[in-house]
Amino acid sequence: MTPLAATFRLCNDSMSRRSASAFGTRKVDMGWHGGGGLRVLLVEDDRTLGEAVRDHVTSGDNAVDWMKTIDSATSALSTTVYSVILLDLRLPDGSGITLLRDLRARGVTTPVIILTAHDQISDRIEGLNSGADDYLVKPFNLGELTARMLAVSRRYSGRPVSVVQIDGLEINSAERRVVADGETVSLSSREWAVLGVLAARPGAVVSKAQIEEALYAFGSEIESNTVEVYVSRLRKKLGRDRITTQRGLGYCLGGDA
Repeated sequence: MTPLAATFRLCNDSMSRRSASAFGTRKVDMGWHGGGGLRVLLVEDDRTLGEAVRDHVTSGDNAVDWMKTIDSATSALSTTVYSVILLDLRLPDGSGITLLRDLRARGVTTPVIILTAHDQISDRIEGLNSGADDYLVKPFNLGELTARMLAVSRRYSGRPVSVVQIDGLEINSAERRVVADGETVSLSSREWAVLGVLAARPGAVVSKAQIEEALYAFGSEIESNTVEVYVSRLRKKLGRDRITTQRGLGYCLGGDA
């Protein structure tokens, strides 16, 4: 284990112990608050750091693809659309800045948060000027990583505010709360994942493939009718007419039938 990785683990282990002491045996709240369903690319070659970040991000009902080189990250990006990229700068086959600049040159707008031990102001300026959306210096607090990931993903989706109101329905993703016609509705994590994708683009058609991507966050196999099952459950809880089917295209929250 590298000295930096040891410091990172000690810092976050200490934070977890303090939280556990304060809240007893209750699961430690690391700030996700319903912000799950993200598909995250983690590019980090340090095993201890990578495991800590991966485990933390997946604990919030997100899917993580962990790559350790620029080459493997480039391959993953060629086949998968990600919500957020967490990018180390010092990688075995080059600098993460090279990958970042290549993405931006090709018009890829996926938000990128740099995770690095480079703490000089000049390093931060270079990272941000190369197209990064945010910059975290190691060792960092995992709760802060959560907040920054949710912030950049909201900006990317065009929804800097986490509350959507449409047709008598109020969806507060930050507080994981849904109110339909004045009544609070309880949703499972998978139902939240599906609703979150639809709520990101209210009134627009969302394809079945996009909804399946959100459900991959749970690590279970996606059956051919999985999307239909969860859309049906949401309709029963929120009202059948609030989610419409656009045949051959996908589903729409608040659109015309």
